[in-house]
Amino acid sequence: MLQTPIQEIHNAELLKLIPKNIKKIIEVGCSSGALAREYKKINAGCEYIGIEISADYGGLAKRYCDKVIIGDIEGYPLDFYNQNSDVDCWIFADVLEHLKDPWEILRKINSVLPQRGSVVACIPNVQHWSVQAKISTGDFRYQDIGLLDRTHLRWFTRKTIIELFEQTGFEIKDFLWRSISSDPRKGEFLQVIKSLAFLAGSDPEQAAIDASPDQYLALATPRVI
Repeated sequence: MLQTPIQEIHNAELLKLIPKNIKKIIEVGCSSGALAREYKKINAGCEYIGIEISADYGGLAKRYCDKVIIGDIEGYPLDFYNQNSDVDCWIFADVLEHLKDPWEILRKINSVLPQRGSVVACIPNVQHWSVQAKISTGDFRYQDIGLLDRTHLRWFTRKTIIELFEQTGFEIKDFLWRSISSDPRKGEFLQVIKSLAFLAGSDPEQAAIDASPDQYLALATPRVI
């Protein structure tokens, strides 16, 4: 299956979450290298390594990354993580939802990540009001890009994103949300979602809040035991 179409625009909100004075980064799914391009403007001395499953995309990423590894991270042995135990930050910009087992990948990273290290991720929100609206009419069709990207293998909400990191040995230090769509029908749909939440015995206001973001952005660090 083809990967998500390439773009040269970086996620500015995600960029703000990446620690600024670190020595080594691995970005999983670096695509064209747009995020690397912008981060190197801030911290030119950082060693920025990209992992990209597409050789074509990886070729473009070489313009900005110090090194690009072509391959599927889910096929890498534990030795790969041990060899990169000096990485200060791992980045997953709209990538974890494409993995068969993101829990296993995060556990492996946690096993070698220094206590000062972090994981920065952007994850789409399947609880978004537009997805709920489509489900209510049976119109759950995959698309080339967006929340219903046909290459997504996993789906997450605010609650399950938090659980994803907690279950893999992390704690979230910074948790933001990003709204891209500006559909004028949003308010009407959120009112319906509030009613559904009330009938289901949940907090209507929280349900409306959780249905608003297109994406969640998180900075997580190893949990102190």
